[in-house]
Amino acid sequence: MSGGTLRLESASAPPWHLRPPALLAAGVARLLTRLPPATLRRALVFASRGAHPANVAQVLRARNAVVYVSLACAGPRCLQRSIAAAVLCRLGGTWPQWCTGVVTEPFAAHAWLAVDGEPVGEDPGHVRAFHVIMSVPPRR
Repeated sequence: MSGGTLRLESASAPPWHLRPPALLAAGVARLLTRLPPATLRRALVFASRGAHPANVAQVLRARNAVVYVSLACAGPRCLQRSIAAAVLCRLGGTWPQWCTGVVTEPFAAHAWLAVDGEPVGEDPGHVRAFHVIMSVPPRR
């Protein structure tokens, strides 16, 4: 955020059948963001069990859908957005790599999704500046 304006991500309208699960995923993500980090990680590891690794198209589709249906996910709440998109992928039987990281000067934190270690739906140069502190990869 700069200059007091809120930057919202844009999203195209997802198919109608994807909107209710995207709303559900955004709501679940809102609740999960309130958990302590270790508990959140355990919950996401549990959610990832039995899922196939997500591909880039699946992650982009999920990310787009949660950004479209949720103002919080479209705004600065990267943690909620990343969890919601991961949960939506899981509802479809897949799991991306969920990551959080920090930079120290100036301090900032960020959460994002990746496939094969590459950020999806993010500026790769921006994300590469962050040191990953927590990750829940797909189980292969």
